[in-house]
Amino acid sequence: MERYLDKFIRKDLEEKIVLLSGPRQVGKTTLSRQLTTSHVYLNYDASPDRKIIHAQEWNRDAQLVIFDELHKMKKWKSWIKGVYDTEGISPSLLVMGSARLDTYRKGGESLAGRFFYYRLHPLTVKEICYSLGDKSETALDKLLKLGGFPEPYLKDNETFAKRFRKIHTDTIIREDLLDLERVRDIKSIEILIDLLRNRVGSTTSYASLSNGLQVSINTVKHWLQILENLYIIFPVRPYHKNIARSLLKESKYYLYDTGSVEGDLGAKLENTVACALLRELHFLEDTTGSRVALYYLRDKEKHEVDFLPVVDNKPLCMIEVKVSEENFSSSLFRFHKKLETAKPFQIVYGLKRKKSKDMAKMLPAHEFLRDLELL
Repeated sequence: MERYLDKFIRKDLEEKIVLLSGPRQVGKTTLSRQLTTSHVYLNYDASPDRKIIHAQEWNRDAQLVIFDELHKMKKWKSWIKGVYDTEGISPSLLVMGSARLDTYRKGGESLAGRFFYYRLHPLTVKEICYSLGDKSETALDKLLKLGGFPEPYLKDNETFAKRFRKIHTDTIIREDLLDLERVRDIKSIEILIDLLRNRVGSTTSYASLSNGLQVSINTVKHWLQILENLYIIFPVRPYHKNIARSLLKESKYYLYDTGSVEGDLGAKLENTVACALLRELHFLEDTTGSRVALYYLRDKEKHEVDFLPVVDNKPLCMIEVKVSEENFSSSLFRFHKKLETAKPFQIVYGLKRKKSKDMAKMLPAHEFLRDLELL
């Protein structure tokens, strides 16, 4: 299947190095190989490929050279910068990796002005409908059951999905994590992941996690950052016009793999919506350069709305997620008085008929996710 980033990456490869990151097994290798039939694929983990990379002896007649796991090479950014500055982009250069590539690009030798950066996300209802032709109701139900990673979704087998998920998580923790950080207490991080799977949609108490894991609050925060860097989780912070204040308040954490969520239908649905919104925001940031963020709304009286996507400091819409609620949430109207530019939506899994009230719209969840456009 053609992924949603294909045509954008193809265009940018004509001028720049392209860096492509995303969760392990999200489809980066498949996407990169589909860009052109005339390509060279070199994986730094493979000894023969590593020798070719160090000797710079790949076939220059190919249209594209794909470097996978290149970040494991010492001073890889200086190396790829030298290749680009000396040879340009004939052939084109694509550097691919997991979240470690995203982490490592921020420090050391600068690639400024030489690259464009993309993040590939798991499948969403929108991508499934347009790329695979599935009906939106079917796509949503399969995502809730199997998650959005391409292999288990396409297999459509719950047993396979569970086996995939176990190996997937174990590989990230016992290989990727140890490559990224010097962490001794692997078991506690596994417990932390299990705790987060059961708390999707709830605010995260660092003190509670600290007590449960018998480590300091700073250690908990550090571990959460590691899991974020590895594309296992992502935070949604409370919205405040003073961004620094929002960073100090408790975040909610969601999983890139909805299939890993331990909870009821409501938790799985909320996680699916969070993943879809983040994908749209990252897509806008990576293709247009806009500044994006995903927040939730909560006031002192504990009125709350699940999601508030923000682009270039402008709140675009507010979204409340429900399984079967037929009445509008009063919080939507309360917050809309303060954020008039943000369109209020209530999306419901089991909605029988659409509704509207003042500026608020109530829509079936599968339809909202199928037609999701933030701009």
